[in-house]
Amino acid sequence: MGNLESTINLDMHMTEYKKILIKRDLEMGVVMTVFRQKAERLTVQVIMETRQVAWTRTADKTDGVLDLFEIREIRPGRNSKDFERFKDGKDKHDENTCFTIFYGSQFVLNTLSLGADTMEEAQKWLTGLELLRQETVAAPTPVLIERYAHVSSVPFCFPPSISIKELKTLLPLVNYKAPSSRALKDKFLEVGAKKDRLDFEQFHKLYNLIMFEQNEILDEFKKESCAFILGNTDKPDASAVLLHDFQRFLIFQQKESWANDLNLVRELMTTFIDDTMRKTNDPEFTVSEFLSFLFSKENSVWDDKFSEISNLDMNNPLSHYWISSSHNTYLTGDQLRSESSTEAYVRCLRLGCRCVELDCWEGPGEPIIYHGWTRTTKIKFEDVVKSINEHAFVTSEFPVILSIEEHCPIEQQRQMARIFKEVFGNKLLTEPVEQMAEQLPSPTQLKGKIILKHKKLSVEGGGITKDLRKGQKQGDLEIWDPVDKCWNKHYCVIRDDKLEHFSCLCQNQDLHCSEPWFHSCTKEGRLMAERLIYDYCADTGGRDGTFLVRESATYVTDYTLSFWRSGRVQHCRIRSGSEEGHTYYYLTPNLHFPTVYSLIQHYRENSLRCQDFELRLTDAMPQPNPHLQKGWFYSNLSRGQAEDYLLRIPRDGAFLIRQREGEPDSFAITFRGDGKVKHCRIQKEGSMYLLGTTTEFESLVELVNYFRKKPLYRKIKLRYPVTPELVDRFSTEKDCASLYEMKTYVEPNEIEPSLPQSTVRALYRFQATMQDELSFSKGALIHNVTKGSNGWWKGDHGGKVQLFFPSNYVEELSNSAQPDNKGQDMEDNPLGELCKGVVDISKCNIQNLKNGKNGKPHVLTLQDKEQDSLQFDLAAGSVEELFEWYQVAWDITQREMIAMEMSDLVVYCQPRSKEKDRFEIRSFVENKIPGKSRTKDFLQYNRKALSRIYPKGQRVESSNYDPYPLWAVGCQMVALNYQTADKYTQLNSALFSLNGCTGYVLQPELMRDDTYDPHQEKRIKYNIVVRVIAARHLPKPGRSIASPFVEVELCGHTEEKFKTTVYRDNGLNPVWKAPAEPVVFTVYEPELTFLRFVVNEEDMFSDPNFLAQATFPVKGIRSGFRSVPLKNGYNENLELASLLVYIYVQQAGVRMSEEELYSSSSQLRKKQAEVNSEPFLYDTHTNFQRSAVPRQHSNLSREFSTSEKHRHASVSEGRWGKLGGYMEWNQSCLLYPIFFVSQVKGKEDKHQ
Repeated sequence: MGNLESTINLDMHMTEYKKILIKRDLEMGVVMTVFRQKAERLTVQVIMETRQVAWTRTADKTDGVLDLFEIREIRPGRNSKDFERFKDGKDKHDENTCFTIFYGSQFVLNTLSLGADTMEEAQKWLTGLELLRQETVAAPTPVLIERYAHVSSVPFCFPPSISIKELKTLLPLVNYKAPSSRALKDKFLEVGAKKDRLDFEQFHKLYNLIMFEQNEILDEFKKESCAFILGNTDKPDASAVLLHDFQRFLIFQQKESWANDLNLVRELMTTFIDDTMRKTNDPEFTVSEFLSFLFSKENSVWDDKFSEISNLDMNNPLSHYWISSSHNTYLTGDQLRSESSTEAYVRCLRLGCRCVELDCWEGPGEPIIYHGWTRTTKIKFEDVVKSINEHAFVTSEFPVILSIEEHCPIEQQRQMARIFKEVFGNKLLTEPVEQMAEQLPSPTQLKGKIILKHKKLSVEGGGITKDLRKGQKQGDLEIWDPVDKCWNKHYCVIRDDKLEHFSCLCQNQDLHCSEPWFHSCTKEGRLMAERLIYDYCADTGGRDGTFLVRESATYVTDYTLSFWRSGRVQHCRIRSGSEEGHTYYYLTPNLHFPTVYSLIQHYRENSLRCQDFELRLTDAMPQPNPHLQKGWFYSNLSRGQAEDYLLRIPRDGAFLIRQREGEPDSFAITFRGDGKVKHCRIQKEGSMYLLGTTTEFESLVELVNYFRKKPLYRKIKLRYPVTPELVDRFSTEKDCASLYEMKTYVEPNEIEPSLPQSTVRALYRFQATMQDELSFSKGALIHNVTKGSNGWWKGDHGGKVQLFFPSNYVEELSNSAQPDNKGQDMEDNPLGELCKGVVDISKCNIQNLKNGKNGKPHVLTLQDKEQDSLQFDLAAGSVEELFEWYQVAWDITQREMIAMEMSDLVVYCQPRSKEKDRFEIRSFVENKIPGKSRTKDFLQYNRKALSRIYPKGQRVESSNYDPYPLWAVGCQMVALNYQTADKYTQLNSALFSLNGCTGYVLQPELMRDDTYDPHQEKRIKYNIVVRVIAARHLPKPGRSIASPFVEVELCGHTEEKFKTTVYRDNGLNPVWKAPAEPVVFTVYEPELTFLRFVVNEEDMFSDPNFLAQATFPVKGIRSGFRSVPLKNGYNENLELASLLVYIYVQQAGVRMSEEELYSSSSQLRKKQAEVNSEPFLYDTHTNFQRSAVPRQHSNLSREFSTSEKHRHASVSEGRWGKLGGYMEWNQSCLLYPIFFVSQVKGKEDKHQ
């Protein structure tokens, strides 16, 4: 028998009997080898009731389970990391008997790697698991509910049964606050329980009872104006929904045209009926079953016809499509330190991505892929190509584009070309589809093809083309800090003439300094420690183990641990030692720790054993006003003195905190940012220190420690404490220019400061020779300059006012012309926000200091060519390492070359050809696309050629940008970080859910019209009424029960958002009260507008935490009472989790017919009578009759963007009249005249 198939294709002609036999064998189970930390022989079986795969060691103990619902792929062969641990030959399983189950709901999937005893057994499991996976995904909602009930009850015993006590434990686990024991007993009796235990059937009934607590929803269907009228809804089976009633509901309320076929309605109802005896030709729902239908995926708000492939739409040129695209596809996390994996390519391709990125670098003997000059892991180029080949066309048969970032030398480029041809074979596109075509081919013409995006040789290249590249190197160096007079370790990269560096995130030796239990050097040492602990424990009833750590008064490098035990304070010396240059700390000689922090953490988790007792450290003894011990705090320092101190320290991030004069509870932090001295108030309120209006800290020390890690002002963190010793040590020359500020106090992250008018900077040093002349040093700022005509100007500097100086010694500065190269340097910086500095090597002289400097033997200096005083000293660990850095810094003319073999494989996607043509592709970083003034040119370019957008370098956490503005100007490949779960990947997933998840969505025809402008004001196309009614089965946020609320957001040309109130302590079946007024969204571009539902929960701090979301293109939204099936952040379905909403989509300018408004003539007559009898008012703008019924206050909070508020200001021009006179609003299932919909501006003014 041949090898196992690489993909699982079920035999379409397999008989039902054979399927039953296979499933029965899987249910019986079989002993297999499970590859985990070690290879074990376990029983693997499928539990049909719960739809789970389980592996067990013994009959009564399950080692693990996975849900069939979460299986993403079943892959034959030894092709997971689990198998790599067993390549020593001891494992006898070959490729043909092994397979891996990939499962999970995150981007990085879990694996279960298995080895069967025979190839036939492996094939049976591959076929059976795929069969069951497909059945589970397609299972109707009642089957999923039954599975849910089984999963919930199975943990307690088998056969499943559950007691009251066990049920009280279970309910919080399913996000439901357990009622009292008495209430539970009543429910037990109601479902017929005996002996205080429920069997499965009774448990299922109890589940239905609990879910039926949402029966208030059914009040919507008790009004005569509804398509049918419900009877009693007090109990799940109190009344019935008849076949013809349900049909009317589907036709008139839900606008389901297929429901005209009564047989289809009958079939749907039968699916939801539990009792087989009631599955007759005239089925009827109980009210409980009708409620379940409303929440079901069968009643989804999304119209599935928009998820189908439209083959007619696949014949346009490639440039007419949005193409699903990934950035740095190989990464599974952040851009600096995460793992690179071939599985990331598999995941993206199976999600429908059609453009993936390969960063190719020179490896040991073969090309590798990783994020160059970072600490991401490296993977083999050949492994990536093989993975792409296997999975490229599983989800979509349309072309895959490989975006190649080339960093390999010629020889390895030739290897790449060979691998491409050998692995891809005929799939690789190497010739144009049509030689003389004037436009790009269509997706249909390129089915099953792989296209390379890579640089191509010019015709005259003759084998290679040369493109100047800068020398590159990465690694750790130490950089001399002239302020602290010490060496600090930094991670450095040389790239494009620049040295970029960021400091190591923390100095481990100093971790204890920011802990509340560390008291530094206390006065009176031992006595003070005893007094502090005694007073603290006496006041708080402190327990044994309350402790503090202080510097030893006797031994300079040691510390003392003082702790409370049995009513008195005891002390232990923390000794220090050194081994091979590394310091360690210990209490006992046989247990060493690298830091004081790690020692204390150990004894907080483990007992400290002495001869007479054992004790674990418990509560940290906080410092009383710990800032008083800090060198950066000044209790008696004026604002002027603080500025004087800061002027002496010419470093951004220098800071001190002072008590404000005459105000005991008021402080100020004085710091340097952007070269200026700034102040920020800190107010003490009670025991908290308040920075600004909302940022609270328990102490000033905590505040300082926080802003050492987070920016206080723009990107400025607190780095250099201005202590008296530092001020004394530094020069007495002040940088008075730092005081020229327009504002005294600033808020954190405030606006750009401004310079005084008429400011110049000194290019050279000038020494006055006469009394009316101004002396200054190079780089000094001279203010209030008055220009003379004889080459001498006047200005202020260093306390001297309006003295003469030569104009050719200075350069002019202005607010708009301030040199700001830092922003540009950061823009192209691969280290992003972690970068602490950028040095332009091209503007420096490089000197190798043979005798070393400042105690380091291997030092090179970068000295600014224009300012001799500016030096940058770097120390390497060895002379060899120093030589490498020295060579790279000099040798910035190293050539990058393109191999002819690679160039020959490039057809349609060559980065920016010499002349504009249809075959080129241009790449733009997200914030450097052509501006608004060039929008039309960019649109015109995108109609004929391709563009690719990628995230800026600062997004080191793999965050994403908003793709909408780029889609709107026709950019085809908007590359996102698929591994990140955020709003923008969710919008991306929504867009590409169209057209069968092929990864290609045809842009609307209007975008190819010369008059199209995405920035101009647009005509209203649709209005959408939305109301959130209820939810079911929301995911659980950790240990607590969710308190959910829902945000509904319209994302498109404009953005609108509203949110419901918070429903406390119920994530299983919350119901929100109907708002007094409907919420109406305005849609301008339905082809590129999305409706997004986000479910958050409010935690104990009133902060929102994400639970679930669902995002849909507006064009596929269905009206009526609809279910919104929810997904997690990674766009994976959450089984049974859903919202119930009411939605009405109305095309602007189209009046609804009477048939649409009312389901019967009697209802129409009744409504006319009601309207005729009502007192009326006339709206002077719309001339519509306005009801005099008073309104209630809305319980919705609504948020609008600035542009949206401006747009609503003109709503009084009769905007709502475009809806056609009437709009359905089902607060009580009535059909409200359109003037019941309040104008949004008026609502904001009234209710805010």
